[in-house]
Amino acid sequence: MSFYTSLSGLKAAQTDLNVVSNNIANAETGAFKKSTTAFSDIVASSVMSNPATTTGVGSSVAAITQDFSIGALEQTGNALDVAINGEGFFTMVSPLSGDTQYTRNGSFSIDGNGYIKNAQNARLQIYPVDAAGNISSTTLQSAQIPATNAAGADFAGVTIGQDGKVVATYADGTNSTLGIVGLANFIAPTGLKQLGNSSWAATGISGSATYGQPGSNSYGSLLSGALERSNVDIAEELVSLITAQRNFQANAKAIDTATQISQAIMNLRS
Repeated sequence: MSFYTSLSGLKAAQTDLNVVSNNIANAETGAFKKSTTAFSDIVASSVMSNPATTTGVGSSVAAITQDFSIGALEQTGNALDVAINGEGFFTMVSPLSGDTQYTRNGSFSIDGNGYIKNAQNARLQIYPVDAAGNISSTTLQSAQIPATNAAGADFAGVTIGQDGKVVATYADGTNSTLGIVGLANFIAPTGLKQLGNSSWAATGISGSATYGQPGSNSYGSLLSGALERSNVDIAEELVSLITAQRNFQANAKAIDTATQISQAIMNLRS
C-alpha cells in the first residue's frame, strides 16, 4: 500500500513541477496568466471501517486554477498596443475558422485589408457606430480601416481611446470613428479553456461572454500605447519550485524506504 500511496504523491508533485515550470517559462509572455495546483487527499473506507483507524491512501490533483489578476503595464508608445486597465478581454475572431477567442494581449497591427489583428491574424471585434459616434448595434464586427475616406484622402493613422473608440485619421486632417471596442467578461473566468498564445475560449464552466464598452460598469478602461505583462512573480515561483522539488524527493524517499522494508522481510523469510 505504501508504494501506491507514495506513487500518487510523486505524480502530484510532478504535476506541480510542470505547472510551476510553465509559469516560469512564460514569465515574459505578454498577458500570460499563471496557474496554481490544488491537491486533495484520497481516503478508502467502507461502512465497516473504524473511523478512528482509517488512513489515507495518497493524494491527487484536484484542480489547476488560472490566476487572472492583472499583470504590470508596460509603456510602449505604439498606438496599436492597448492594455485593459481592469476587468475584461478583447474579443478576437479567426478569419479562417470563424472561432471566437478572448485575450488580454493587446498587441495589434493592421493587415493589408485594413483589419486590426493580433499576431495570430485573429481580428479585433468592435461595436459599429452611427455618424454621431454612438453604438448603433450590439452585434460585434471586425474592425476594418478604409484605405481612403469619402473625400479620397489616404489613411494616415489610427488611435484607440480609453473609452474604446477606434478613430482613423486621414491625410486631409479629418477623423472618422470606426467603432467602439467591445470587451468581454465571464461569470467564471477560471473556467475558460486555454488555447495558447495568451488566448482563451468560452466553455460551459466559464459561462457565455457578456459584452460592454470599456470604462462602463465592471469593464476596465483602455490604455493606448501600453501592454500588459505576465502576472508571474519569479521569486514566488522559485519558492514554489523548491517546495515541489522537496515534495517529489520526500515521496521518492518514502518509496525507497518501503523497498528496503520489503527487502528486509524477504530476507527474513529466506
